[in-house]
Amino acid sequence: MDTCYRHPDRETGIRCTRCDRPICPDCMISASVGYQCPECVRGAPSAVPRNVAGGALTAGDPHLVTKILIGINAAVFLAVLSTPTITVQLELLGRYVEYIGGPVEGVSTGEYHRLLTSIFLHQEAWHIAGNMLGLWVVGGPLEAALGRARYLTVYLLSGLAGSALVYLLTPPNLATLGASGAVFGLFGATAVLMRRMRYDMRPVAGMLVLMLAMTFIPEGISWQAHIGGLVAGALVGAGMVGPAAGRRNRAVVQWAACALVFCASAALIVLRTAELTP
Repeated sequence: MDTCYRHPDRETGIRCTRCDRPICPDCMISASVGYQCPECVRGAPSAVPRNVAGGALTAGDPHLVTKILIGINAAVFLAVLSTPTITVQLELLGRYVEYIGGPVEGVSTGEYHRLLTSIFLHQEAWHIAGNMLGLWVVGGPLEAALGRARYLTVYLLSGLAGSALVYLLTPPNLATLGASGAVFGLFGATAVLMRRMRYDMRPVAGMLVLMLAMTFIPEGISWQAHIGGLVAGALVGAGMVGPAAGRRNRAVVQWAACALVFCASAALIVLRTAELTP
């Protein structure tokens, strides 16, 4: 275990969210996200402002990417209301033939864009409202903690992993859409972050149990997207802020975690495509 940079005889698992140096309970000062060391609080010139994932703090709106994602989802939803045929082109389908001898559509025919476009697609008002509420509640704080680039990476990789599991386990002609897989990924990363910061895990654990229960009880909800996104988000989050992402090897661990989730998703996609290709 690391030792406090000001008290070398004291072991600690807490790091300053700005400079990432290990600090003991006597040195840590509560901040908006995590804890900071005395030097960062005083604004010491030697301290480089960084977030808990090691990224440089950016000026401006800390929830910018979250707002952009909500805006994209809302814009696509309005576009679908005016032009419903957009859904047919963007939803997740493995392999679909409308009539014998007609054109074949789906991911298995090379339309891999559906794996990502489907996570921005909603048809019902309650569906987009629930997903966007979850995105705003959990996404804003997570973006502030991880930084814009890492946060967007968690969102997209979680959405891709959820789509990959849906593609693998559902009938090829069953259409799937929605941002819930990506949102579940944000919950997974948030749980890892709260564990890393030693916050009370009961609120997020209770929320996750409730959301998973709602996943399996009603009909018409894609549990595959939820589970795939949750696992992917937790894995990427662990790579971003977990104990293995120390100061010296942080970039390597973060890139490795992202590559692992991407390659695992790609492997599922390749496997399913091989099964559906005549």
